[in-house]
Amino acid sequence: MKHTQMPIHVIGLGVNQVAHLDEAAQAVLASLSPNDIVLGAPRQHDTIGQYVHQGQREDLPKLKELKESFVQWQSQGAKQVVVLASGDPLYYGIGAWLMRNFSLENLHFYPNVSSIQVACHRLGLSLQDVQAVSLHGRPLASLRRHLQSNKTLVLLTDQHSQPKHIAEECVKAGLDQSEITVCEALGYPQEKVRTFASGVLIEGELEFDPLNVIVLKTSQQTSLYPSSVGIPDASFVTDKGDGKGMITKREVRLAILSYMNIEQGDTVWDIGAGCGGVSVEMAYWHPRSQIIAIEHHPDRLACLTANRDRFGVMQNLSIVAGRAPEVLMDLLARNDEEHGKPNKVFIGGSDGELSVLMAQVWDLLPAGGSLMVSAVTEETKYQVMQFAQQRDEAQDAVEQGLQVSIAKGERLAGQRLFRPSLPVALAHFTKHVTQKTTKTNYKENAQ
Repeated sequence: MKHTQMPIHVIGLGVNQVAHLDEAAQAVLASLSPNDIVLGAPRQHDTIGQYVHQGQREDLPKLKELKESFVQWQSQGAKQVVVLASGDPLYYGIGAWLMRNFSLENLHFYPNVSSIQVACHRLGLSLQDVQAVSLHGRPLASLRRHLQSNKTLVLLTDQHSQPKHIAEECVKAGLDQSEITVCEALGYPQEKVRTFASGVLIEGELEFDPLNVIVLKTSQQTSLYPSSVGIPDASFVTDKGDGKGMITKREVRLAILSYMNIEQGDTVWDIGAGCGGVSVEMAYWHPRSQIIAIEHHPDRLACLTANRDRFGVMQNLSIVAGRAPEVLMDLLARNDEEHGKPNKVFIGGSDGELSVLMAQVWDLLPAGGSLMVSAVTEETKYQVMQFAQQRDEAQDAVEQGLQVSIAKGERLAGQRLFRPSLPVALAHFTKHVTQKTTKTNYKENAQ
């Protein structure tokens, strides 16, 4: 759809019962012909009632249907389309979707203030001191990754994230003393701004205008959700309870996270994810990276799903039920945003297929991509060593290796002791272009 030549004007309406549009936006509306389209929700159409235009009024459909609507309007003679947007179109608005589906050359934006800005001004909050979080059209549980102590969050809400729901999440996180301010119907005559303690909202049956923005000031209490890497093992749901099941232990997990060095926009496969310790931490700390956890054992899959929900990382942690390496080909065949080709891979469990997995993954990785493998048994350590030797011969990798031996303090008969865990060998390989290929490129450049 990016090739369409039809201008699309995206007009921000601000936060008012009656929109206040600048001269450029007014001129766009005045220029519309009867074949042109004005697209928006019923409430948005009402806010521009004082601006006369000849365009056809269309209600905003679901986004998956909207693509076809643009094609249909153009075929029916529309020369331009106006999209009405609440607040600021490019701040948690429809502008991001339009940018993904159309070329910037065809898009013209007319910004206005957002409800987040207005809520902050009502409360005297500086935008740089708050964190905006959209729960609109997103799972309520996705709030959990933001519920740490001493934070100010401004929440865009929907029917599933109303004040009582937010209060319940605060209590579950151990932040029951948090302060919730509900900004209702901003810019309308019935506007209200009211502040409550989390406990009051849970116990009461207060009613709120569904058009609201919530400002959440979390308390100083210790939150269930971490604010630094290294989630305690006991915080995870595991197949043996108390963090003792199939989960990479905290200290080893810290080393893995450090060496993998996940960047914004990475696509990471966690093969043999077990109960999800590594996958959850990668997704939790890197919300703009896509993490795909691959696991086949039913009990571990159930724990993995529970941990994804517990820590609110369902938006960027996808779970694939299946056994590697067979399921990997299915993943590549989909080749979509959710299950794309990886640039980083961690193999935490191989089910006897480690050599095959390492070879297959290495072929998939782009230059600069990386593979990290953990090994506990002597057999798997030997297979990793063989793979490392292959990389030496091919001269196509930078290798880093370490062995982590952990002994945790316990008490036995009232006496302190350190109980050792099995040592874990970790190998990290970063892929680069082979010397042979590099020399060929130099020759080509010289010619």
